[in-house]
Amino acid sequence: MQGTVDGFSYGAVTPVAAYVMACLGAALGLRCVVRSVYNERSWKPGWLALGAASIGCGIWTMHFIAMIGFRVKESPIHYDVGLTVLSLAVAISVVGVGVFAVGYRGVSTATLCSAGCVTGLGVAAMHYLGMAAIQLHGYIQYDLAVVALSVGIAIVAATAALWAAVSIRGFLTSLGASLVMGVAVSGMHYTGMAAVGVHLHGTTGGTITGESPTSILMPMLIGPVIFLLLAGVVVMFDPMLVLGEGDGDRNRNRNRAAVRGRDREAPRQPWRADRPDRPDRADRADVPLEHPDDDSVSLFDPTVRRERRQQGTGRRIQH
Repeated sequence: MQGTVDGFSYGAVTPVAAYVMACLGAALGLRCVVRSVYNERSWKPGWLALGAASIGCGIWTMHFIAMIGFRVKESPIHYDVGLTVLSLAVAISVVGVGVFAVGYRGVSTATLCSAGCVTGLGVAAMHYLGMAAIQLHGYIQYDLAVVALSVGIAIVAATAALWAAVSIRGFLTSLGASLVMGVAVSGMHYTGMAAVGVHLHGTTGGTITGESPTSILMPMLIGPVIFLLLAGVVVMFDPMLVLGEGDGDRNRNRNRAAVRGRDREAPRQPWRADRPDRPDRADRADVPLEHPDDDSVSLFDPTVRRERRQQGTGRRIQH
């Protein structure tokens, strides 16, 4: 007897919520990897691990939020607790393998392809482990061609995610990449679900082992969701993660170059007792005083202040 499968029993609520969690995990993971790769002073293993956990939790949370809407009309559904927990461990572990590979070895073709394949196969394994945790009055059949397509989507999505993790530095570009990754992860999930067919033993079969979806999935989702929210707080309070290390470096280098360029072009002027750090600008209307809002230089940059103190000391000695 063939069962009637409904993957959207709550309408658009579960797919939209699942997509949002996938995007959140991807966005946090990308910013953490950027922090580890482009800041030499950061603790690289810790930030890579946080990034891998964020992406892995996002993928796992997306999967099981979507599964809350999965129903077989002729049979109740329960979940095996051990396999459900194992699927979470697999998701974080395989993403960690890929993130650490590209984090330490870069995005060479060989590294990216191998890490993308391992991570993609791991994500697919997480999905089908979660499906294997389903207990019902029957068994699940799969269309192998659609399964192969879902695995291919997982590998492509994982490879693109790993490339983006170490190649995209700006905040807006990372945000866009996370939205695309959310689409890819959700697409992989629902492609895999399209391969599902349920063969029932009967509507009055024996007792089903495991836990009901509400009794196992809802409590288990709380942990990863709280983790993602805490990781989001870490990102919010680290300006480097929000703005991007590369943007900050370019701005600081531009400011310092502007200061050095003006100092080289400006002729020496008499030293002023009331402003020992500046030459006399009474006769130089073409050289305005810097302002904290001026994009060309930041008065709050400690390097700039130190250079100006040194220049002022040199002028006092010469005069």
